[in-house]
Amino acid sequence: MAPDNQLDPASFMPLLLDAVCAVDAAGNFVFVSAASEQIFGYTPAEMVGRSMLAFIHPDDLERTLSAAGKIMRGQPNPHFENRYIRKDGSIAHIMWSARWSESKQMRIAVARDVTERKRAESMQAALYAISEAAHAAENLQALFRQIHHIIAGLLPAQDFAVALCDAGAQQLSISYQADLSAGAPDSTGAATLCALGNQVVSSGQPLLWQCDSQQPPSPDPQLQSWLGVPLSASSGVIGVLILKSRDPGMRYTVQHQELLQYVSTQIATAIERKQLHSRLQHLAQHDPLTGLPNRALLNDRLQSALARAMRNASRIALLYLDLDNFKHINDSLGHTTGDRLLQEVASRLSSCVRETDSVARIGGDEFIVLLEDLQLAEHAGTVAEKIQQAFAAPLAIGADTIPVNVSIGVALYPENGNSGQQLLGHADDMMYRMKKQRRDKTTS
Repeated sequence: MAPDNQLDPASFMPLLLDAVCAVDAAGNFVFVSAASEQIFGYTPAEMVGRSMLAFIHPDDLERTLSAAGKIMRGQPNPHFENRYIRKDGSIAHIMWSARWSESKQMRIAVARDVTERKRAESMQAALYAISEAAHAAENLQALFRQIHHIIAGLLPAQDFAVALCDAGAQQLSISYQADLSAGAPDSTGAATLCALGNQVVSSGQPLLWQCDSQQPPSPDPQLQSWLGVPLSASSGVIGVLILKSRDPGMRYTVQHQELLQYVSTQIATAIERKQLHSRLQHLAQHDPLTGLPNRALLNDRLQSALARAMRNASRIALLYLDLDNFKHINDSLGHTTGDRLLQEVASRLSSCVRETDSVARIGGDEFIVLLEDLQLAEHAGTVAEKIQQAFAAPLAIGADTIPVNVSIGVALYPENGNSGQQLLGHADDMMYRMKKQRRDKTTS
């Protein structure tokens, strides 16, 4: 026994915040200090005699065994990290300082709980990744997919959805919905997701629901647990993040809610940034009056179409359209009527072509139709006739009924040129030739 005036190290062992452990050559705990209960959730009595492998996270087993082997061969390791599964099922991140005692034939180790540090590092990494995704993602869908994977690295988020508020209609619409479980599709209906999201939007607060709770009710009887967090931006709530679980063994907790709330503001900022970028990109590539592609976007599509046609030995066509006497309509009925007329012309032209084709307004009353993958040259003439028939009936613009005549010039690849400039020039010439023929008939 130590003298009264001498410190007994063993008496301080229960006061240590780190756990002191001893593991025999077979990998079984032979000693665990009192701090184990705070770190692992198990009392020393519950751990002693059991294999350390029973507590280690399955994904860390292989590298833990490898590290243990090196320590037993005489290589101390003061900074080894792995994950243990606590008694309550949660995960503890542990930093070990360990060495082998040859005389005792045991590994002597000190375990420090670094879960909070790892959590903070993960959160900072997630915020950085979300910010990077906002810049790197090609579009909103790509951004949502990246956000989904980032969140799934923080908490269980296999079944995940994003619902955004429609500013005009003041309602939610599902913008992203996916289940990462073995690539399974998300079977939750849009109406159910919107019902869940509306509960969050109406309160402006996160909502955590379990199947055995009463409030708020769930519209999906298969759900065991769901978590909804508002996407709050400077302009208000712009949408909702929704996580769902149908597994009775996986229920969301307040800790999950706090994690999702922590990243939600950064996600809202990323979404707003990508939406603004998309709007600016759309404005740069589309005619603001009709919403059709403008000359710049048409040129891009034409170059791509030509490259595909050359590669596949296929045929494309350009139809150059001009409205006859549009200046007279504009001058006599006013620019407002003229603008509405152009919008109606754009709508009728779009209805005459396939979704794979393009209709563009390149200025004034001039439109271009790009037809891809034509089987026969005659098909371009068929589309031109279809367009003429679409304008056979006058257009009703407010109280005015306006007859519209369209002059159309056609150019074919490869017959009339191998470049976009050649095709546009040929179609333009053919259009003015048709317009001149009509004028000559009128005056004769």
